[in-house]
Amino acid sequence: MYIDSHCHLNFPELRDRLPEIKAAMTASQVHAAMVISTTIEEFPAVRSLAEQESAWWCTVGVHPDTEQLTEPDEAMLLDLAAHPKVVGIGETGLDYYRLNGRSIEDMEWQRQRFRTHIRAARRCGKPLVVHTRSSSEHTLQILKEERAGECGGVFHCFTETAEVARAALDLGFYISFSGILTFKNAQDLRDVASWVPMERMLIETDSPFLAPVPYRGKVNQPAYVAQVAQQVAELRGVEVAEVARVTTENFMRLFKLTA
Repeated sequence: MYIDSHCHLNFPELRDRLPEIKAAMTASQVHAAMVISTTIEEFPAVRSLAEQESAWWCTVGVHPDTEQLTEPDEAMLLDLAAHPKVVGIGETGLDYYRLNGRSIEDMEWQRQRFRTHIRAARRCGKPLVVHTRSSSEHTLQILKEERAGECGGVFHCFTETAEVARAALDLGFYISFSGILTFKNAQDLRDVASWVPMERMLIETDSPFLAPVPYRGKVNQPAYVAQVAQQVAELRGVEVAEVARVTTENFMRLFKLTA
């Protein structure tokens, strides 16, 4: 039985196909999922999805790329995180991949938003779901400065170097791998996944994005997290059932859930 630790079931590519999505999850033995918030505006829809199934949960947060929408303060995040289906804060972090003519110095608004999310996570005791792209140095620096180890969390859809993985693990964070592991040009990432301690690993789809081989180029969905688990099993030389068991236990432990 697998858990998709990061998906966007509220996105239009998936939300109008929920009966089909659920059936595919059942067929692939994916029994649980985390629906991730990327804006405050979409949070009611995210929360509503989590309320539909006993083994679906959600987060509250604002993606670092989001602009010109509601900017939450700590009080807002804490209020929304009080719902019993909300088990994490995020996704939050930094993304310098598309600066659109701006400098890294110009992205202070992202860094301040990240700090707000970390402080809210520490106050409510719920882990962070961290997004970092082309920004790992500042991501790690802010996590350290804000004492994010007190709440913990996960680096989702990990694509960074082994050095970044070690630094995240040293902070007490988990590492989550997506379908990118199956991509032909992802050998460096496979090398990282081959040594990250199994007890600190999660698996995800980030659907509707990043469908794994053999579905690459198609709309991703939670059922495909089984392909991520299979790739991890091959890298580690273990049975896929062991990957399923350990990553499920890790998810439940990180997000303070009971079976």
